[in-house]
This record gives sequence, C-alpha cells and structure tokens, in this order.
Amino acid sequence: MSGQTLTDRIAAAQYSLTGSEVSRAVCKATTHEQTAPKKKHLEYLIQATQETNVNVPQMADTLMERAGNASWVVVFKALITTHHLMVHGNERFLQFLASRNTLFNLSNFLDKTGSHGYDMSTFIRRYSRYLNEKAFAYRQMSFDFGRVKKGADGAMRTMTVEKLLKGMPTLQSQIDALLDFDVHPQELNNGVINACFLLLFKDLIKLYACYNDGIINLLEKFFQMKRSQCKDGLEIYKRFLTRMTRVSEFFKIAEQVGIDKNDIPELTQRSQLTRKQLDKTELILKCILCLVSFRDPQSEKKLTGGANWMPQVAPTSWATPGAPMVRTASTPTMMSVSVQKAAFLKAECRIVLFNTDT
Repeated sequence: MSGQTLTDRIAAAQYSLTGSEVSRAVCKATTHEQTAPKKKHLEYLIQATQETNVNVPQMADTLMERAGNASWVVVFKALITTHHLMVHGNERFLQFLASRNTLFNLSNFLDKTGSHGYDMSTFIRRYSRYLNEKAFAYRQMSFDFGRVKKGADGAMRTMTVEKLLKGMPTLQSQIDALLDFDVHPQELNNGVINACFLLLFKDLIKLYACYNDGIINLLEKFFQMKRSQCKDGLEIYKRFLTRMTRVSEFFKIAEQVGIDKNDIPELTQRSQLTRKQLDKTELILKCILCLVSFRDPQSEKKLTGGANWMPQVAPTSWATPGAPMVRTASTPTMMSVSVQKAAFLKAECRIVLFNTDT
C-alpha cells in the first residue's frame, strides 16, 4: 500500500490537471513517504532534461517550491532530486541552476513536528549549502568538477597556472561544504538521509580525484609561477593536507554503513600511511618557495616559523632522496642554488607525495 498522504495525491492531481507531467513527476518524487525518491520518477525527470521541448526553468521552479515545504521529508527529497538531476541530468539543468542569483535559502529551516524533524533539519541546512556551493562552483569554472575528465590528460592536470590557482580554492570550498555534512553512522537511520549520503559519497570520490590531479599539477608548475603565485600555491597545498584526514573519516563512515569496500578509493589508506611524508613535503615546498623568492629573509622567516632554514647543499645530499636537511655555517645563499638542485627538490616532492609503492 502506498505511503503517500492525501496532500501528496492532491498536489499530484493538480499538476495533472494543468497538463504538466514534469511537475507531476517532481511532486511524485518528493512525497511525504520516508523513503528515497522512487527510481522511476528520477529516471523520468532525467530523461526530461534531455528533451529540448521541456521547460527546464519550470522544472527547477517546481523543485524550489517543494523545497519550501514545511515537512523535512518533502524538503530533503526535493534536495535529493535536485542533486540527482545535477549529476545525471543534461548539463543545461545545472547551467540554469548556476545562473540563478539564489538557489536554496534553507539556512534557517526547522521542522518542529517532532524530534526526528529537529535532527533531520540540521542535515537539510548542511545539504542545501553543499548544493548551493556545487552550483556556485559551476558558475565560477563553467564546468562541473564531477563531470570533467580525470587523470594525466584531464582538466585539472592540464590547467594553466592562472586557472589552477582560481579553480583549486573553488574546488576546496565545494569539498568543504560536502564534508561539513558531518553525519555519524547512527544518524543514517532512514531511507531519505541514506539516499542523500550515497549521492554525497559518489560526489566526493569524483571531487577528490580532481583535487589530487590539481595538487599534482600544482607541484609540476611550481617553478613556472611568480612569487605571489607560489605563496598561493603553498596555502592551497597546506589546506590539502588538512582535508586528507577529513576525507578519510568520511570514507570510514561509508564503510561502516555497508558501502562496498571495492567502491572506496585506496587514497584513504594512503593518506594514513603517508602523513609523515606529507609533512616532510610541506617543508620541502617551503624551501622551494624561498628559492623562487630569491632568498628574501623576511619571507623565509614567515614561512618557517621564524627560523632561517635552508637545506644542506653538499653534492652527495642532492643525489640521494631523503638525505638530511640541516642549516650549517657553510650553507650558501639561496641565490647560489642551481637549477639542478631545484629540480631535485621538485622531484623529491613528487616522490614523497605520489609514490605508489608507499
């Protein structure tokens, strides 16, 4: 027996009378039933975004209208349906959402009908913020991080320095908004929030692949950057380190709630095993930044916490990865460090961060 309420049936009937099958499908996908939106309604809406004669703005407006409902179930399902269409629908749907001045204004949403309503309202506020950030990222970049090609010849690996320094903070903000969903396994206790979590999990896998590609590109282009760009690059890299732990924790929750281990990227394990190596890489990057800053004492002290730090430049130390790096009385100025030594530092960064054997 269907769990739809009388209100759901009346709303669907009203849309049927107006002849809007798309709006009726939106209504069917966002009923008061505490289950995920039904697959048949989502598939219908996905197909509708592919049709040139379908009014995408009207579809979006209907979803916004459902997101204005007082019930947490209806609002949550409206957000899930929107997210599903952003990921699987025609790109023109996401383009339209990105073109709007405002998307979801749910920062104060609260369903007071019961304790469950209070609990779920918190996640609705966080989820809506993520979807807003996803649309904003598309507006900033003119592409969806989740859809772009990944890998050696992907978008983030081939991006110019200027676009990379603009795109990485945008990507970081979207990842932050996703991680701020901050749910615990015991809170994934109904079909609605479970459907939301699964979409977020799949998004994070794609976003993190882009993130990793961007960091590799950042390291490869470090010596092509201006001094100010290097400082921005270092900040991006430092933020990358802090996010690795949070991403790993998110994937642990996914495993605890029954998501197949084979669907969880290996990077979760790598982030745990290479934490010390990543700390070392940060120190190396600070040295590189001093190099491109032409041995500016104030910049060096600021970057290294007040110490004038330089790697020892004895010939043998540059030929051996992992050689000790200490400040000595005979250490030459940064201006005298050769291009070959700079290349070693760059190679050391890549070995430490991206060695697949670790």
